Amino acid sequence: MNKSLLDKFMSHKGLYTSFWIIALFMVTMLIYYTANLQKEVPPIPKTVTSVSGEVLYTYDDVVAGKGYFQQFDLMDWGTLLGMGAYMGPDFSTDFMHHRTEFLYDFYANELYGKTNNGLTKVERAAVKERVKQDIKQQTKLLEETTTYTDASAVAYHRNVEYLVKLLVEGDPSRAFPGGVIHPDEAEKIASFVDWSQLVASSLRPGTNRTWSNNWPPEPLLDQDVRFNSHKISLWEFLILWTLTIFVIFLSYEYLLKKDDPSELQPAIKITSLFKSQAKLLKYIPIVAALFVVQLIIGGYLAHLYTEPTKDFLLSQNLLPFNVLRSLHTQIAILWVAVGWLVGGLLIAPWVANKDHKYPWLVDVLWAALVVVAVGSVIGLYMGATGQLRETWFWLGNEGRELVNLGRIWDIGLVIGLVFWFLLIISLIRKAATNNPIVSTIIWSAFAIATLYIAGMMPIHKIMPNFTVDDYYRWWVIHLWVELTFELFAAGVIAFFTVSLGLISQKTAVKVMLFELFLIMLSGTLGVGHHYWWQGLDEYWIAIGGIFSALEPLPLALMIVEAWKNHREKVHSGDNNEFGVPFMWIAGSAALNWIGAGFFGMLINTPTISYYSHGTYLIMPHGHVALLGAFGYISIAFLYMTSRANSLAKGLEWNAKLSKYGFWLLTIGALLFTIPTYIIGIEQTRIAHDLGYYYTRLRGAVQPMSGWMWFRILPDTLMILGGIVVLYDLVQKTFLAKKK
Repeated sequence: MNKSLLDKFMSHKGLYTSFWIIALFMVTMLIYYTANLQKEVPPIPKTVTSVSGEVLYTYDDVVAGKGYFQQFDLMDWGTLLGMGAYMGPDFSTDFMHHRTEFLYDFYANELYGKTNNGLTKVERAAVKERVKQDIKQQTKLLEETTTYTDASAVAYHRNVEYLVKLLVEGDPSRAFPGGVIHPDEAEKIASFVDWSQLVASSLRPGTNRTWSNNWPPEPLLDQDVRFNSHKISLWEFLILWTLTIFVIFLSYEYLLKKDDPSELQPAIKITSLFKSQAKLLKYIPIVAALFVVQLIIGGYLAHLYTEPTKDFLLSQNLLPFNVLRSLHTQIAILWVAVGWLVGGLLIAPWVANKDHKYPWLVDVLWAALVVVAVGSVIGLYMGATGQLRETWFWLGNEGRELVNLGRIWDIGLVIGLVFWFLLIISLIRKAATNNPIVSTIIWSAFAIATLYIAGMMPIHKIMPNFTVDDYYRWWVIHLWVELTFELFAAGVIAFFTVSLGLISQKTAVKVMLFELFLIMLSGTLGVGHHYWWQGLDEYWIAIGGIFSALEPLPLALMIVEAWKNHREKVHSGDNNEFGVPFMWIAGSAALNWIGAGFFGMLINTPTISYYSHGTYLIMPHGHVALLGAFGYISIAFLYMTSRANSLAKGLEWNAKLSKYGFWLLTIGALLFTIPTYIIGIEQTRIAHDLGYYYTRLRGAVQPMSGWMWFRILPDTLMILGGIVVLYDLVQKTFLAKKK
């Protein structure tokens, strides 16, 4: 690419055109792959029978079992095909491993009249081939009828006995008290779990790999990662490093140059609040308090991870692990989402330079969100503990990790998000200052509001096929984080760097458009890195791998931009009235790159993901990325609102306590990655050496209890940081004295 072409591409017109071309192309490709989804997902057989003709279970049993699996929120205790929480077992792997072990004993006796333990190496090799023949050749996952050998049918009955006992009586060694699920419900769950082990163990027609692309690793079946995953991993690193250098070159050559002071607009001056903005003050303590509650629950969960057999303050019969974990994740979504709503409602009147015709609508939105928050939390608890058996889907919990609210609360949240969008767009659609920055904020807000609907299909019942269900679940989780929220973040950073007089609007728009181009390029099909092992075809390894390699690029650009702007402001000697909110925005860019970029790449390469999937190694990525991509900008919006109130009323404002809260949270979040990384690496080693089944046994993590206890330090720092932020915001907003 010669310089003239680069000049055209990096011009305002070139970047704007490139963004729309890549956006349309990526969305079209995602729609195309979605339209072909049914052709590649593992089928649910109408019947599963034995060679002798015994009907083991049916399609309806599998779907009913999936419903019970969700109703009792087992995905927030263990995992299915590696998706879920890490306290309990991976149900799919358990069934596959137990079936395999049974078949070893069965065929050892049939062939040699011995148990498996009594075989010679040569005899065991022969038995292995017979077991592989049973599982890989004689058992086929088909839409009409799947037929087990009589030996596998007996293994299935053994697995049902094991799971019914586990679910009904509980497993205190892994923080599962039991006493909620009935035996007949557990039998249906066993049908669903057995279907998932068929996905993991039986071959996709016309290939020599399973429906889950050979995940999980199982040495007893010679089931291991394929060379294709290694090849894609190598391409990821080559693409990442090459394009990172190229993006940094383009940024410094064309974008991040010092503006002429005459092009900078004066920093925003706040002398009064619009009525609708003043009504946002009541949101501040609610959002900050929910954040503290989420942090406390996280610390409590860390204690259960460390000593699952013990109660801490409250009995596990009263607050089981899976209930607490669902509350931990859903409260996070609630406080983050509401914080972003506050930001949008704060910015809109400034952009339009006028207020809403009916400011009291902000109070209506606040009341509606309180109802959704309280109702959903009660529903999460009552649903998972079996108190809403007839209405769990609507009022309880959907039992899908991270997307877990009952459908009524789902609908309420979407209505609230859409209502918020309409409040904003009705105010600024005719604003004279409407520009690409404002348009980006507004339309990414619309995408945030509507994309959540993807996780609600079909609206009136559960999705029968787990693979299809998980496909859309990741639309909400991934496309929020890596797409719409990043689009929103890019617009917010651009808006405030211009409003604070740090860079010119012309430069801010170009930087933002380049970021939008990179975000659409990487974030849309990058969702594929969640699809490798849950039942979709192998091409997702290449698609997800390549585009996942690009995801750190816009994050790196954001952190460079934020840091450069902050440094310029410090060196200018100007008094930055919004220094505290901007500190949180800069922190968001940094943690987003560390969590989503650095730790994301650590686990996103197919080779590493194959062994680390469903281990503690995922935790550094998930926790730091959530704070970076979501949380810090939400907190920044709270401080922006509080600071605007302070300036309008002439209140005292001291940033000292704000900085304490920021650094306590940030240092705590970074320290959190150390023990979880070390434990996750050891689990990954076990998966590589012994197979994934052994990774998920309690004995795999028990020797590292010292590192689990080490989490007291980062958890304490983060909880203290959250409390400081709550106190600081309440004091600055409601208790500050006049200057």
